[in-house]
Amino acid sequence: MELVCLGLNHRTAPVEVRERFAVGNTKLGEAAREIASIDGVSEGVVVSTCNRTEFYFAAADGGETLRRIEHDLVERHGLDDTVRDHFYRKEKSDAAEHLCRVVSGLDSMVLGETEIFGQVKQAYKAALEAGTTGGVLNRLFQKSFGVGKKVRTETSIQEGATSIGNVAVDLAEKIFGHLKDSEVMILGAGEMSRLTAQALVSRGARGIFVTNRSYDRAVELANETGGSAVRFDEWQKVLERVDVVISSTGAPHAIVHREEVEKVRRARKFRPLFFIDIAVPRDIDPAVGEIEEVYLYDIDTLEQLAEEARVRRQRQIEECERIIESELAKMNLPGT
Repeated sequence: MELVCLGLNHRTAPVEVRERFAVGNTKLGEAAREIASIDGVSEGVVVSTCNRTEFYFAAADGGETLRRIEHDLVERHGLDDTVRDHFYRKEKSDAAEHLCRVVSGLDSMVLGETEIFGQVKQAYKAALEAGTTGGVLNRLFQKSFGVGKKVRTETSIQEGATSIGNVAVDLAEKIFGHLKDSEVMILGAGEMSRLTAQALVSRGARGIFVTNRSYDRAVELANETGGSAVRFDEWQKVLERVDVVISSTGAPHAIVHREEVEKVRRARKFRPLFFIDIAVPRDIDPAVGEIEEVYLYDIDTLEQLAEEARVRRQRQIEECERIIESELAKMNLPGT
């Protein structure tokens, strides 16, 4: 029996393609049975998340069965044959290594994320209960869970942000301890502001206020982030209550000055205020950062921190890959 993986993910297929192949949690066992019922297939497991759908199977002739499954999937979903360009195909040891990378969070959109570990376990359990696993896939998946646990306990792959937005959010968490119930104001409505705001919301930020010279754009971004739009001539009033300010307006000169922040200090009861200035030219006068309880970071500082994080993360990736290679070499998995 040969081990094979056929899949598509966030790197190979846009969401409109991924959603056509997505399988709901309650349908994973049924989907595994469909794969296992295909002529030449003896075992099957289907993994499906928002970022990927993967079909793992064991077959006497992996290459021929792979082509048959591809054809069956495309035909069943009524799609054009060109959709095959979005698939990746892994056979034998490459398929085993790929699964270990997936379980370890190395193949995720957010490197090192932990949710995928549980999602793959759920997919395997569904296939196990559906009776579609055997000697090949049982040993493979059980081994991958051991590898994933080892990677997460012996490396720091889950630590360290690598994007500007995530670096900014990590800094905010260090300053406030946590972001639960914190409130954020966004000056400007550009893409970087949106991504950073979403990262803040995902970490627990409660309230989002968006202001922009074009009020319609402010309303649009506020709706995306579940926040409230503020007219541009009223943002200084909101400064009294927020904890974090993300600024990216595209203005040719600074729009936030020291005296404006000084005015609201007493009303704020001298609570910490965190400014993330991701505009070029800068939106926030550097003198604002001289105020005692104010923390100001500009795009260069954030990029430097992000690059340092990327270098650290790359070292962790190499260590994770070494663990995967070493663990797979210890065990002669069937089908690989």
